[in-house]
Amino acid sequence: MPTDHATRGVLLGFLAFAAFSFSDASVKAIEGALPAYESAFFGAAFALVAMPFLLKPGDRWTDVFATTSRPLWLLRFIAYPLGVIGSVTAFTLLPMAEAFALIFLQPAFVTLMSLLFLKERIGLRRWAAVLIGFIGVLVVLRPGLRELTVGHLGAVAAGLGGAVVVITFRAAGATEKRISLFGAGILGTILICGLLTLPVFRAPSAVEWVFLAGYGLLAALANVLLMYAAADAPAAWISPTQYSQMLWAILLGYLFFGDRVDLPMLAGSALIIGAGMLTLMRERRRGTTLPPPVASGSTAPTMALTPEELPRQSIL
Repeated sequence: MPTDHATRGVLLGFLAFAAFSFSDASVKAIEGALPAYESAFFGAAFALVAMPFLLKPGDRWTDVFATTSRPLWLLRFIAYPLGVIGSVTAFTLLPMAEAFALIFLQPAFVTLMSLLFLKERIGLRRWAAVLIGFIGVLVVLRPGLRELTVGHLGAVAAGLGGAVVVITFRAAGATEKRISLFGAGILGTILICGLLTLPVFRAPSAVEWVFLAGYGLLAALANVLLMYAAADAPAAWISPTQYSQMLWAILLGYLFFGDRVDLPMLAGSALIIGAGMLTLMRERRRGTTLPPPVASGSTAPTMALTPEELPRQSIL
């Protein structure tokens, strides 16, 4: 792969996760004026603009319902919207950097679920990554020294929901159509969050519509950028760029939301990110699917594949 193409792919990866960060800032700007599930519903509706990129040549729109395993399809259908609701709750109630730090536990959850449900062998280094990640969480949360809120629970739920989606990707295998893999979560968010919204629906204000559109459309843009990044650079180069979201979280939180980040928060975040990076490196060597971009409302997984195997089309 030419070096200039790989460099462009990495830069596109950074741009994609910048877009994800601004997407998350958009939903945070609503400040809880709408229920988390209503924000998730409208965000997913706006993000539908990226759906055509799911289609491969020969695919039909009805293939979103086609699957080799209906239980796994339904699990994605349910787990993804629950994770999105959790992430919206976290960003609404927590400083952006703190929300990201906890959601970045997703690789650790993937490791544990791989052991429990896929019967994968977990080596010493992967266990070390899990332990380091949870130590980082304790440093960030400082239980007993500060109050824990629903926002913290939402962040953990977001990480768990994303991990469940990754496990279903792996369990489904290579025969599952991409539009079915990723479309199930999108449909689940629209249907489940839509049903939750109906009894308490309040039409968003003009300003809230702008933020909702930013939330969904920026996430769609980010996924398209990731598509082009994957076409230019190896996944192992793109995967680490997701951690640039922490820098954006600190900057956006400080500039727009008055967030403050203290030393324990930075130290704990460094441990969690380090654990995630260690997991990414180990998974790359094993040739398995890496955790998808976290805290982004995205179902696009970063694949631990060779450049020739990387998908050439966008996935939402």
